[in-house]
Amino acid sequence: MPNEPLKILAVDDIRENLVALEAALDQSGVELVTAASGFDALELLLRHDFALALLDVQMPEMDGFELAELMRGTERTRSVPIIFLTAVATDERRRFRGFEAGAVDYLLKPLDITILNSKVAVFVELARQRREIAFQRDELGAALGRLRAHGDNSPLAVLEIDSSMRIVSWYKSAERALGYPAAEMLGMALSDAPFLPADTRAAFLAGMADLLDGGDRRALQEHRYRRHDGALREGEWYCSSLAGSGLRPGSVMIEMLDVTERRRADETQRLLIGELNHRVKNTLATVQAIASQGFRHARSHKEFQDAFTGRIQALSRAHSMLSATTWESAGLRRLIADHVAIGTVSEDRLLLEGPDIDLPPELALRFSLIFHELATNAHKYGALSNATGTVRLAWTREADVLSMEWLERGGPRVSPPERRGFGSTLIEHSMAADGARITSDFAPEGVRWTLVLPLVLHAGVAPKPSSPKVGKPTRDPAPAPLPAPLEPAREDAAQSLTLPPVRILVVEDEPLVAMELMMEIEDAGAIALGPATSCEQALAIIRESRPDIALLDGNLNGEPIDAVGEALAAAGTPFAFVSGYDREHLPTAHASRPMLGKPFVVADVRAMLALLAAEMRTEATAER
Repeated sequence: MPNEPLKILAVDDIRENLVALEAALDQSGVELVTAASGFDALELLLRHDFALALLDVQMPEMDGFELAELMRGTERTRSVPIIFLTAVATDERRRFRGFEAGAVDYLLKPLDITILNSKVAVFVELARQRREIAFQRDELGAALGRLRAHGDNSPLAVLEIDSSMRIVSWYKSAERALGYPAAEMLGMALSDAPFLPADTRAAFLAGMADLLDGGDRRALQEHRYRRHDGALREGEWYCSSLAGSGLRPGSVMIEMLDVTERRRADETQRLLIGELNHRVKNTLATVQAIASQGFRHARSHKEFQDAFTGRIQALSRAHSMLSATTWESAGLRRLIADHVAIGTVSEDRLLLEGPDIDLPPELALRFSLIFHELATNAHKYGALSNATGTVRLAWTREADVLSMEWLERGGPRVSPPERRGFGSTLIEHSMAADGARITSDFAPEGVRWTLVLPLVLHAGVAPKPSSPKVGKPTRDPAPAPLPAPLEPAREDAAQSLTLPPVRILVVEDEPLVAMELMMEIEDAGAIALGPATSCEQALAIIRESRPDIALLDGNLNGEPIDAVGEALAAAGTPFAFVSGYDREHLPTAHASRPMLGKPFVVADVRAMLALLAAEMRTEATAER
């Protein structure tokens, strides 16, 4: 340790001479260790480190010269300085032998105390300096060892390049992360490094050159890298440069963090947030359509409130079931049981026949609305309007098709309705766009509804494009007037739009939203085509019917809409997106197309139709 006293060895066979040396030496931080013979001295030399050895020349058994020669022949004692002390005048031959044995000086007895202390002080100071240098060397070695250990153990890939941009350090962490051993990488020019892909190599090298030219700097760069196994990964490169000075060249220490999984998680989160936004807005658009259509058909505020509340409750219960299964499926019997639990229909008057079946999310939501409307109509006009009627709901499954029958018996005599209410319209058209077949039979003994529902949506064929009314609900006679909406100015402006009989394609997988759009199109005097609920259906209509304008949902149950946008653009057909997604989730090739966000209001739909009609006229004029 630096503060320990330095030891000086004094060897003399005369005890009085050793005592005199102890009295003569006056050195702070120096301890004199004495030995009476050469053999004793050798034993001490093997146990202690000495800054200087003072050896008497003439001693029995082993003289000073012999002891010095033995010291020079041993690795541990080879570097100990030796001063010979002698009472006999020596000739040049003996003096030469002493220096040859490793002596640095001769002192004659009796000793001059001042000269002795001066010479001893020189070697003590040299010993102190050697000890300090050794201590600093050990400390530096330990620090470098810790630094190396940290670099090897780091979760980041650590490497270093010099001023010529050659790799001079390659830690085990870099070997783990990148897969290349240090033997292959040390000394390699960074421009030849195999972990730098060709498309990012130039930018990476330019960044390193800037750091080396700029002195002591820090920078963060983001570049891909290629592992030894060929995998391309994403990395954040944390760089620290040191400017060169004198004999020390400049260098850059690089620590690379693999952020591939984080980037994927960020992208997944972005997509999930976009999907959540889409689902919420689609749901709000569906609620808006329910409210709008209910408002059109209701004869009183009370009737509208009851119908609207019941439909929202039906949607809410289905959403709760789907949330419990992470939006994967909902059991058919459980959906029906939830309706029974809140009194939509009495358990003792509902007869169920059929196996339990898991319904996909979209079908579960729509079936919940259909069941609610069937039960509501049965309570108002059918078998549940008296105390004795019953309803039998039976279903079977063949492959991916669910066949259901709603049969009412025991109620009042049935006659076909003079007008179709929104409930019946919703039942008949809520699934029609997905290839379902829903029919009704108003027999005198009781109403029968037959539903054939694909369990895989979009399994049905596309609506025939030659018939623009396909999939569109029949208009009811005008209901009794209700109070004006909350925004009469916007509603009046919307109602003022009149379009020529242009054909407008609606691509939308939410039946109620599609119904709302198609009614607004027809209210404006145009012809509604569709609705198409898949890209395949939309492309068929575009090929066979050549619409003049189109409104496109931003996503059809996970199916991108890009192909439809490309087909419309190729045909020169103006179109707009109607979507719950933000614009960044829409096809990038058509980012400049107008967009109508869900949920929308009538005035916004009419304004969008007017914009597209004006674009259509402008393009027609340009062609002429």
